Amino acid sequence: MINQSILSELKKIVGPEHLLTELEDMHTYSYDAAVLDSQMPCAAVMPGNTREVGKIVRLCHENRIPITIRGSGTNLSGGTIPESCGMVLLTGRLNKIIEINEQDMYAVVQPGVITATLAAAVEKRGLFYPPDPGSQAVSTLGGNVAENAGGLRGLKYGVTKDYVMGLHFFDAQGRYVKTGSRTVKCATGYNITGLMTGSEGTLGILDEIILKLIPTPVARQSMVAVYDTIDAASETVAAIIAARIVPATLEILDNFTIRAVEDYSHAGLPVDAAALLLIEVDGHPAVVAEEGEKVETLCRKMGAKHIKRAETDEEREKIWSARRSALSALAKLKPTLVLEDATVPRSKIPEMVRALQEIAKTYRIDIGTFGHAGDGNLHPTILTDKRNTEEFKRVEEAIEAIFDKALELGGTLSGEHGTGIAKAPFLEKETGFSSILFSRQLRAALDPHNILNPGKITGVSTNDKHQTGQN
Repeated sequence: MINQSILSELKKIVGPEHLLTELEDMHTYSYDAAVLDSQMPCAAVMPGNTREVGKIVRLCHENRIPITIRGSGTNLSGGTIPESCGMVLLTGRLNKIIEINEQDMYAVVQPGVITATLAAAVEKRGLFYPPDPGSQAVSTLGGNVAENAGGLRGLKYGVTKDYVMGLHFFDAQGRYVKTGSRTVKCATGYNITGLMTGSEGTLGILDEIILKLIPTPVARQSMVAVYDTIDAASETVAAIIAARIVPATLEILDNFTIRAVEDYSHAGLPVDAAALLLIEVDGHPAVVAEEGEKVETLCRKMGAKHIKRAETDEEREKIWSARRSALSALAKLKPTLVLEDATVPRSKIPEMVRALQEIAKTYRIDIGTFGHAGDGNLHPTILTDKRNTEEFKRVEEAIEAIFDKALELGGTLSGEHGTGIAKAPFLEKETGFSSILFSRQLRAALDPHNILNPGKITGVSTNDKHQTGQN
C-alpha cells in the first residue's frame, strides 16, 4: 500500500500536478488493450526527466512498491495492467527526440516519443525508421522496445529489436545502467540491450533509447491481389517467399475483414473477394520494377483473378490506411474483440489459415483473419461479447486451440504482442518449465523485491512466494 508519507515524497519529486491518485484516474490506468480483468493502482506518477525517474524507482525499491511502466497502453497482452494498489509510471512527459544523427544514421529518444512522430521526423532528413506497429500513431517507442513490437514492414525490415543499438535504463534498485552504443558494431560485455528489448518492463525502466536508422527507399510499388478463395491467397504467400522474393510488406485479409474494413473506411475494396493480398516492394527503381512484375506474375499463376497497382502516392496511402484500419473496423462489430498473434513458419501459413477456419466452425465463433502473412504472423481476431459467459468460454477454448495449432506447426505463441499476463499461462507449452525457471531466477537476482511489473511473462506476482520455482 502506498501511504501518505510516500505520496508526499512523490509530490516533492514530480510536483503535485504530476501525481494522480483520484479514483477516476486510477480507473484510466487499470487496464490496457487486452481483454483481461483490470487492476486498480493506488497512484500514477508522471516524471519529467531522468533525475525524477531515478528517485521514483529508488523510492519504490526502498518501500517495496510494485511499479508498472505505461506509455499509451496500446499493448495487447496485459503488459501494462498494474499490480493491485501498486504504482504506474507514465512516460508521457519523457517525449523528447534528443538527437537525429544523419551522418551516422541513428536517433536518440526518450521512451515517451510516439512512434509515428519519430518516423516523420527522420523522413524529413531523408532517413527511414522501418518498425511500424498498427498503433504507431499513438504507441510510444519505449512501449515498442518493451514489447519488441513488429508491424507491416517486418517481413523485409525486421522488428524493433533489429533497430535498438543501445539503451539507458534504471534497474530495480534505481541504479543507472548503460548498454550498447552509437556504433554499428558493439561486442562489449553481455548483450544487455538484447535482454532488455522485449522484457516488458520486468528488468528495468527505460530512460534513453538509441535507434538505428536507414536510408529511405528510393522507389515503392504497392498492389492489391484479389482471390476467390483464401487458400489460394495463402498459397501465394508461400510461393512468393519460396521464389526468394522479399517484399517490404505482404499482408492478407479474409472476406470477413474486407467487408468490415470497407464499411469502415470506404477505400474501394472488393467486398465479394474471398481474400486479398496487399503487397509492396521497395528499393532501387529497377529492382522495384523487376520484383513487381515477378510478384504480379506469381499472383496470377496462383489464382489471383484481378490485380490493381497503386498508380499514385495517394492510391498507395489509401491501400495502407485501409489495412491499418482493420482492427478499428472489426472492433465496431461486437462489444469485445480479442486480437491474437500466434505465428508460424511462413511455409505453414496455408495450413494455419485452414486451421483458423476450422476452429471458428468448431467453437461457433466469428473470427476475422488478417495480418503479416509474409512473416507468418497472422492476427485471428475473435468478435464476441464477454458478458455472454457461455460464448466467452468457447472463445477461451478457441484461443487455446489456436495456440496449440501454432505450436504444432513449429510456431510461437506471440510474434509481436508479447507475453504479459495473457500468454503467461501458456508459456510452458512452448518453452518448457526450465526456461520459465531460468527467467524467474534471473528476475529474482536483478529485482529481489519483485517490484518491476510483477506478474508479467513468468507469472510471478508480488504475492507469489515461489519466485524462483523453489519452496
